[in-house]
Amino acid sequence: MFTKMSLMIFTLFFVSSALTAQTPTKWRGENNNGIYNETGLLKEWPANGPEILWHFDGLGEGHSSPSFANGVIYVSTMIDSIGYIYVLSQDGKLKWKAPYGKEFFNSYPGARTSPVIVGDLLYIYSGKGVLTCMSATDGEIKWTKDSFNDFDGKNITWGVTETVAVNGDLVYVTPGGKKNNVVALNRFNGDLVWSSEGEGELSAYCSPLLVELPARTLFVTMTADHILGIDAATGEMLWAYPQTNRWKVHANTPVFYDGGLFCFSGYGQGGVRLDLAEDGASVKKVWFKTELDSRMGGIVVVDGYLYGSGDKARQWRCVDWKTGEEKYVSKEIGKGVVIYADGMLYCYSDKGELALVEATPEGFNLISKTKVELGTAQHWAHPVINNGRLFVRHGDVLIAYKIK
Repeated sequence: MFTKMSLMIFTLFFVSSALTAQTPTKWRGENNNGIYNETGLLKEWPANGPEILWHFDGLGEGHSSPSFANGVIYVSTMIDSIGYIYVLSQDGKLKWKAPYGKEFFNSYPGARTSPVIVGDLLYIYSGKGVLTCMSATDGEIKWTKDSFNDFDGKNITWGVTETVAVNGDLVYVTPGGKKNNVVALNRFNGDLVWSSEGEGELSAYCSPLLVELPARTLFVTMTADHILGIDAATGEMLWAYPQTNRWKVHANTPVFYDGGLFCFSGYGQGGVRLDLAEDGASVKKVWFKTELDSRMGGIVVVDGYLYGSGDKARQWRCVDWKTGEEKYVSKEIGKGVVIYADGMLYCYSDKGELALVEATPEGFNLISKTKVELGTAQHWAHPVINNGRLFVRHGDVLIAYKIK
């Protein structure tokens, strides 16, 4: 028989499990910021790199990262111009795959965005501008919206690249139309809930950020020439801050830290640190740094310091969050992607270098380095840490490294 205490524990466990099941997966970790909250990870790798637990070959074409939910691994990819979701077991075996429609197969072909899973539903936005809701258990398509035909959007040079955000019953996407610049849809049926004209600019390869504030949830993204702050519940545009570069490419998700935002883009543009009003209704420039111009490699903020590499400024840098003061510059590895966990930076360069670097403003302390030899095409996908493993997608191969 259940005692009252047993019943209470069971109820709490059930509620907790239900809430967890309905928590959306997010691009670049649980807080959209490249920080992975795992501990007990290796502080140094073996001489030939961390052990490869398994690798899945024949994945197809793409630059997206894997997503983890429901005890399995979801990966978007493209085969013969068709986008697919592959679902793998935790030991790297294919469980099932399902098509979601045409993918971007022109320049740099392949799937660009990571699937977002919420319970038994999955959302994938193709490089052709189609948002598809699928069953997360078997891939059945529930609904689709064509952001170009349904919402007056327009594609961009290298195909839209936006891992969508989900908040409650809403899924957000940026068609980049004059009228429907940013939209929120009912995630269960795809119906339009609100539309924002934004600045009427094209989208800019940006995956958005949702910031939970006491007064509101703030939706932050970048379009061709501006950073936008939008009320996530109503669609009211609260502010726009100018940010552009030669090609109008802003492929990095903004970072929220200590009440402020850092928004940055490549081709020599750099990044701006903004103070955010307590209610999210306005922003104010604090400092700007041209050299923090990562094109699409992201950045992390750890204990008040930003870490990342540049694009035109190819070096790796550490910069003080409050002041913008540069703490170090390093050319020890090529420019690329950065994530963080358990005191260490995980750097993946566009040359295929995979490096373990101590996260300290004292200097670029390179502890271990290896080379990603498996896979195809560009070394662009953002690595993911999950359950003591480092996952690196390189074109047609997904690699699981043991880092614990």
